[in-house]
Parts: sequence; C-alpha cells; structure tokens
Amino acid sequence: MARITVEDCIDKFPSRFELVLVASNRARKLYAGENAKVEIDNDKNTVIALREIAEEALTTQQLKNDLIEEYQTNTFGEDEDLNEIEDGSDENKSDKDDSDSIEEHQEYEKTNESVEETPIETSQDNLENLSDEDKVQEL
Repeated sequence: MARITVEDCIDKFPSRFELVLVASNRARKLYAGENAKVEIDNDKNTVIALREIAEEALTTQQLKNDLIEEYQTNTFGEDEDLNEIEDGSDENKSDKDDSDSIEEHQEYEKTNESVEETPIETSQDNLENLSDEDKVQEL
C-alpha cells in the first residue's frame, strides 16, 4: 500500500471521528515505543497506525478497548503527590479539610446571628415622620 488515506480505513469504523480517535491513540502508543504490527517502511507513526487499521493487523475491538483504557487511567495534577495517595495519608488530610470547612461554616453562622437587623428606611417612611412644613420644603 503506497499511500494510505482515511478512505482506506473508514469501512472499519462507523464514523470518521471514531477512526481519528483510535488512529491517534495508536500513533501515540507507537511513539511511546510499542512495536508496529506492519512493516514500517520509514513512515511516520500516524501513517503506520492507519496502515495497521487498513490491513486489520489489530482488531477494531482491541483498538477501541485500548482507547477506552487510555481515557480511564488516573492522572495526577501538579498539586497531588503520588506518595500521599499510596501511603493513605491523603485520607487523613481529607478528614482534616472536612473538619476545617465545618468549623468555618459554624463561624460564619455565628457571625450572621450576631449582626443586628437594621430597618431600612424608605422615602415614604421619611415623609411620614416629617412635619407638614418639612414636607412642603421636601417637595
């Protein structure tokens, strides 16, 4: 197969989008060091992945499962430390964070209870409290 295109592989998957997802995932795995199932011929990883799909070197179900597994793996952010999670110390931290948030909420409630409600005077209230002379001057 001298030249590979999406049209050569589209009959293997129900949609082009699924084909692109599966092929790109396979190309990333080839880049990471997995062995190609077809002859390389000095091709790039994306071309090799498409050739594997077109020649059915890997089953479509296997390719789909690899894609699903790739998205199901746990990834850790910069703030998380793998050692904390492995040691279980993350659970203790979580409990401490929960108690801190409860204490903050209770403190907030106390603050709101201590604030006295002050009535808001409207212009109508002010008019009722003024004498007749003041009312005339206001208007």
